[in-house]
Amino acid sequence: MQNDRIFSMAFAKVYPLYVQKAERKGRTKDEVDQVIRWLTGYDEAGLRQQIDRGTDFRTFFDEAPALHPNTALINGVVCGVRVEEVPDPLMRKIRWLDKLIDELAKGKAMEKVLRA
Repeated sequence: MQNDRIFSMAFAKVYPLYVQKAERKGRTKDEVDQVIRWLTGYDEAGLRQQIDRGTDFRTFFDEAPALHPNTALINGVVCGVRVEEVPDPLMRKIRWLDKLIDELAKGKAMEKVLRA
């Protein structure tokens, strides 16, 4: 049931937390947006529309134009869970996003965060 609560949470409520986390560590909102767009395939207008609509996480990822082909390279631990071992596909996508934002906030070079 915990997953259902997360899946139905508005992306727009979590997005400012991603930005705050990055900005506290000297990163920018534009970098957060770049990471989100890289993962999901949204363009700037599409991402803004999802935020403005108050879309939940399930819809946010269901309507994502295309997940980046290098998502399989996203690995590591978020909240004590290895992201590559998360069984639920939607939760795995959310954890990928969490992991990318964590890496950005920890000062990793953008090329490494974006698996370039």
